Formats: sequence, C-alpha cells, structure tokens
Amino acid sequence: MQQFLYDIILFISRMHDRLLTLNDSFELYLDDKQLHFLVIGLLGMALILVIHPLFTFLARRNHTLVISWLYVFTVILVLTFAIEIGQFVSGTGSMEMGDIVSGVTGFLLMFCVFALIRAVIRGFAGLFRKLDERR
Repeated sequence: MQQFLYDIILFISRMHDRLLTLNDSFELYLDDKQLHFLVIGLLGMALILVIHPLFTFLARRNHTLVISWLYVFTVILVLTFAIEIGQFVSGTGSMEMGDIVSGVTGFLLMFCVFALIRAVIRGFAGLFRKLDERR
C-alpha cells in the first residue's frame, strides 16, 4: 500500500512537470491557477463520465454498500493525507507515509469486520424468512 501511494505521488509529479513543459512548448503562458482550472476541471469531468455509469449500474443492482464504501474510502484517503500535511505545516507531528497506510489499513480492517457481521445477520435473517415461509 505504501509503495502504491508513493507511485501515485510520483505519477502526479511527473504529470505536473509534463504539463508545465507542454505549457512552455506551446507558448500558452497559462499561470498555475489557469492550469489548475483546466486540469482539475477536465479530470473531474472524466471521473464523472466513468463513475456515474458505474454507480448507476451498482444502484440498479442494489449494491449501495459498495457505493458507500467507495465514497468513504476516497474521503478516508483525502482525510489521512490532509491530517499528515496539517501536522507537517503546523509542526504538531511528523509527516509519515506509514501513518497514512496505518489509518487506511484500520478502516479496511474495521470495514471487513463490519461486512462479516452484516453478512452473518443477513444470512440469519434470510434463513428465518425461509423458515417462516414454510409454515
């Protein structure tokens, strides 16, 4: 997980450098705010074009827990990075990738426990429904 997060950061850094090179090569002279406006706007629309059909598909098949998990996982990633950056900026702690990995792992483990308990409860509920239908 730690290597995956480092790879994402490295990819973003390389894309940033490439965009700056393209900006200079085509003599567009876009400043940082204009580039952010264009890149984040286009990225957001690309994500909408992918995620909306996926969530619609999942919702039609009554997989709302998957939608909730994807949303919460995304928020957890953003929140853990924000906490670490905040610690670095404020000097209240050290900014470590291990803290991010640990926090995300905690969420994944707790969600697995939740999903297991939910599956057992749903399994018993279905069993009792079948037994009740036979009467």
